[in-house]
Amino acid sequence: MVRTASTMLPLGTQAPDFSLPECDGGTVSLSDLAGKKALLVIFMCNHCPYVKHVADQLKSLSDEYLAKDVAVVAISSNDADKYPDDSPEAMSKEKADRGYAFPYLYDADQRVAQAYAAACTPDFYLFDADQKLVYRGQLDSSRPGSDIPVTGEDLRAALDAVLAGDAPSPQQRASLGCNIKWKPGNEPDYFNAAGAS
Repeated sequence: MVRTASTMLPLGTQAPDFSLPECDGGTVSLSDLAGKKALLVIFMCNHCPYVKHVADQLKSLSDEYLAKDVAVVAISSNDADKYPDDSPEAMSKEKADRGYAFPYLYDADQRVAQAYAAACTPDFYLFDADQKLVYRGQLDSSRPGSDIPVTGEDLRAALDAVLAGDAPSPQQRASLGCNIKWKPGNEPDYFNAAGAS
C-alpha cells in the first residue's frame, strides 16, 4: 500500500452524482440521499489498516448522526480482482459484522472515486443540505500505531457545525490512509505512487 493523503477537493463543490450497487442488493443514487440536513460520503474498504483502526468509531458516529437526519453512505472503489477482501461479497459480510446501518456501495469502474478526487481509505466528504462540500479531511488525528484515541473529533465538529446552521472551520486537515487500489489504466492524475510524506 501507498500512504496517501486526501486531495482536499475545493469547498463549495457540488456533490458529484452517482448511482451504484449496494453490497446487499439494489442501487443507491445521490438523489436517494437528498432532503437531509447533511450528507456524509465515506470512501473506504475492508482490508485497509487505517479503516480497521477507525471502524468502531465509524459505526458509532454514523449511528449517532443518522439519527440526526444526516445521510451517510460508504463507497469502496478498490480493484476487487486484485484485492478480493474488498469484493462486494466481502463488503456485505463486513457490513453485517460491523453492524453498519449505512449503504455500502461498490464503485467497480472507479469513476465515482475519480469524480470525487478520492485518493485514500478512509476519505471523508461532508456536504450541507444543498449537497455542497463543507468539509473534507480526517476523522481525527489518530492513526494505526499512534497513542491518540479514535474520537472522530474533527468530523464530529464539522457535522455539529452544519447541524447548527454554521460553516465548519476552514482549517481542515487531510485524511491519511492507504491509496485507493486503482485498476491498471485508471490511475488519476492526482495519484502519487510515491505516497505522502
